[in-house]
Amino acid sequence: MHESIHREWLKLIKHLQTKEELLEGFQVLKELRPHLTEDTFIEIYETMQKEGYELYVYVEKEEIVAVTGIIMLTNFYDGRHIYVYDLVTKNTARSNGYGEKLLTYIEGLGKERGCEKVTLSSGLPRVDAHRFYEKKMDYDKTSYVFRKEL
Repeated sequence: MHESIHREWLKLIKHLQTKEELLEGFQVLKELRPHLTEDTFIEIYETMQKEGYELYVYVEKEEIVAVTGIIMLTNFYDGRHIYVYDLVTKNTARSNGYGEKLLTYIEGLGKERGCEKVTLSSGLPRVDAHRFYEKKMDYDKTSYVFRKEL
């Protein structure tokens, strides 16, 4: 990537930290997580933040157009890696490259932090997202995620 383009992206990517910023980001995040209210979002975020969760946004013309939530983890199969919990582009701003720029930024952040991989899970019905990860972002589909309600 051309260095001057990367520097321009950095001006548009922001790590959210204040409650006001987080609630602005939540307005986009809730498109992916519609079951959350502002209160449950803040409550769960506070717990996740203690575990290392970070929320980043892409801002275009002073409006948040994409959000990603990440955590740095280490395990036996991915080594030190960034796990992407959330990646969503605002419905009215899709297909403008915002998700690509945000995920590319996260990949660079992972390299800076000494990570070996970026990993994520994507729901089976999200076919467009899978196409984006595999074709546009060059991610490999390596496993299924299994879940059991307790």
